[in-house]
Amino acid sequence: MLEGDGIRLRALEPEDVELLYSWENDMKIWEVSNTLTPFSKYQLKRYIESSKLSIYQTKQLRLIIEADDGKNHLPVGMIDLFDFDPFHNRGGVGIIINSRFRGKGYARKALMLFVDYCFGYLKLHQLYASITEDNEASISLFKSVGFEHTGTKLQWRKSVSGYKDELFFQKING
Repeated sequence: MLEGDGIRLRALEPEDVELLYSWENDMKIWEVSNTLTPFSKYQLKRYIESSKLSIYQTKQLRLIIEADDGKNHLPVGMIDLFDFDPFHNRGGVGIIINSRFRGKGYARKALMLFVDYCFGYLKLHQLYASITEDNEASISLFKSVGFEHTGTKLQWRKSVSGYKDELFFQKING
């Protein structure tokens, strides 16, 4: 478990299936997560079971973000390392905060803790994030922890309102 500044990042537990079920099936976030169809509880149970495998096998890591409210640790979101590439020492980062908990600084604290883990413990050389041009909150978040906009993929993401540019952000360990 990773902890710091009132935030902790923990592994998935079997009890998280209901939480994942509600978050993964929220159609408002499907555009940012590239989801096209709902997830079943069966699929999510299997996903949680597979999360005990090594990051070198699955090429991904998903952690639950919990906030300390003084009495309990409340699950407020998830953070992912995906497309983990141990040869090039890089991976993609995605983060989702439940809408009830946005604007409280949890995403920034979690992302800073996660970056420290990826660079310090996993010894990654770089992390990246792909963000649609209109996702100002995510752009601001990633810039606030040192990610730099290094490229744009024009009309890359199809959405209900048409095609959107996708901005590519990188943070180099150094």
